Amino acid sequence: MRLVKIGIANVNATVGAVRSNTDRCISLAHAMAREDVTVAVFPEQVIGGYASEDLVQWPAFVESQQRELRRFAAETAALRAVFVIGVTVGVGGDLFNAGALVHRGRVIAFCPKEKLPTYNIFYEARTFSRGMPFMELDAGGVPCGDRIYAFDFGTIAVEVCEDIWSPDGPMRRRCYAGAELVCNISASPFRAGVASTRREMIATRAADNQCTIAYANMVGGNDGLVFDGGGFINQNGRPMLEAPRFREGFSAAIVDLDRTTRCRREASTWRSDLEEFRRASPHMVETLRIGGETADRSRLAYPAPPPGTTAFLPATSLPSISPRDELLDEFYEALALGVADYYRKIGAFKGIGLALSGGRDSLLTLLVAWRAVQLIYPDLHGEALRAQLKTSLYAFFMPSRYSSDATHRAAAQIAEDLGVSFAVIPIEDAFPREIEAARSMLGDDRQLTELTKQNVQARIRGQRMWNWANTSGALFLQTGNMSEKALGYTTVGGDLEGAFSVIANLPKTVVIALIDRLFRRYGWKGIQQTLATTAGPELAENQSGEAELMPFEVLDACLYLYGAEKLAADEVGQALPSLFPDKDPAALRAWAEKFATLFSRSIFKWVQSPIAIHLGSLDLDRERALQLPVVQRTEWKGG
Repeated sequence: MRLVKIGIANVNATVGAVRSNTDRCISLAHAMAREDVTVAVFPEQVIGGYASEDLVQWPAFVESQQRELRRFAAETAALRAVFVIGVTVGVGGDLFNAGALVHRGRVIAFCPKEKLPTYNIFYEARTFSRGMPFMELDAGGVPCGDRIYAFDFGTIAVEVCEDIWSPDGPMRRRCYAGAELVCNISASPFRAGVASTRREMIATRAADNQCTIAYANMVGGNDGLVFDGGGFINQNGRPMLEAPRFREGFSAAIVDLDRTTRCRREASTWRSDLEEFRRASPHMVETLRIGGETADRSRLAYPAPPPGTTAFLPATSLPSISPRDELLDEFYEALALGVADYYRKIGAFKGIGLALSGGRDSLLTLLVAWRAVQLIYPDLHGEALRAQLKTSLYAFFMPSRYSSDATHRAAAQIAEDLGVSFAVIPIEDAFPREIEAARSMLGDDRQLTELTKQNVQARIRGQRMWNWANTSGALFLQTGNMSEKALGYTTVGGDLEGAFSVIANLPKTVVIALIDRLFRRYGWKGIQQTLATTAGPELAENQSGEAELMPFEVLDACLYLYGAEKLAADEVGQALPSLFPDKDPAALRAWAEKFATLFSRSIFKWVQSPIAIHLGSLDLDRERALQLPVVQRTEWKGG
């Protein structure tokens, strides 16, 4: 047996906080060493924070990471574990997103990332250079390139995030050269269904390459990105560890590297592919042999199967929540972590506030903020937490003549349920004054449109929230959802206002489903009262969002087909009847046309909205997932 203990470290790093980030890594390194960890794997870019974007163009920022890496090496010199940690490396005119290999106080090597993503939220090729097969550079006396590393326990390879997502990535040639343990350092943001996707992909890579994979992911929020942490250890296709998500810390598991060797010898197909690779390739990745003892492995025990299993049978299935509820719970934790870290890491705020209308969107935003306060103050519970909520989280109900008693009661009730500060600040006195001022500005006999009258109310609320936030130093949360934002069913200067958008990338149907899930979890009366009201902005008599737009389920289907699947408007109209066989096909075609028209006309609005939390592959965020021109026509869209 060749037993090794692999540690997966999840670090909540902040972009630019090089000293603090390194302090976190040093603390975890010592904790893992106390647990006899042989190889400790940290996340991608953990010293500088991710994503640093154009900040890496400042030479001082790059040098600070190298300085902190040397400090990490010095402060872990007495430890015998091998560390893999993410850092930026500058070599001549190149900047590399690299994994650094550290042992016994020495930075042994850098391994640059080869696959630089430029899709969805990523734009790494803008600032980083690609590592190349068999590349050998000198980074200030430290080898930087394509190698594998032989220690007294076995041979490891280092790779960075996206490298593992390609079946023809560097893992293949490095495993053919003799790497047994592949350490992948990642900063992979949360998105819907990502955990199962990662799990399956890593199992496939480990089986295809007949190797052991250790995958560590960053945790925490930076800007609108939320990293869900977690990680995996998979040996030749067999899962050995799945680390907890949404928390900082480390997890570890023991593997027998002799099993990896045995599996390679038994897998005749893998050996045949290796022979073909040797014949076709003029080079093999070089092995750098590292002297010196690594961590003591004498106390490691052979990895036992999980409780309840036997050598041949898996554990009895335990009751679990449905996949739908599991995803909704993940959305809730991701949103709360995003708000909490935005608040904590900027360090400019003294509280959190929002306009609470008694409707669904502001209700969910408040519920997320309530959870975020718990993350901000993790040591508070019971009455101490409730007291903190009163001075940390503020909800303002600002009624006009169109606000209903039902939404007023619902807003007051949920504020009482959660124990947050609640105030009623009517806008009725300001409404006629603003109407008259707008009429005066027109300078003739023209009357304000009904839509303008609605928008005036929203803008009064937005202005008041900003005035309150400026004086109180609070984080003003914007409460709009993705579906209504997509169609411009929002007011510039009004409900589109805020310092941070919480649910702006959450479709309306998901908003409703998540609220229902939280009601089943917590049973708050205020949720029940909100769900009993008509979904609408209450800016006119008897207003309904679905009546003015279309049924929410149809709207979200259009958003998916048009925005995510990239169908033209006529193609969306053709696809909708298969999704809604009980609805009139002519009405569906009309809704599809309406969606495409409003969507393209509303881009100028949603590019002005605050930064929003990333949740899926489709974001209405021009700097992130869906980069669309503001000025465009839809003459291309079809018949």
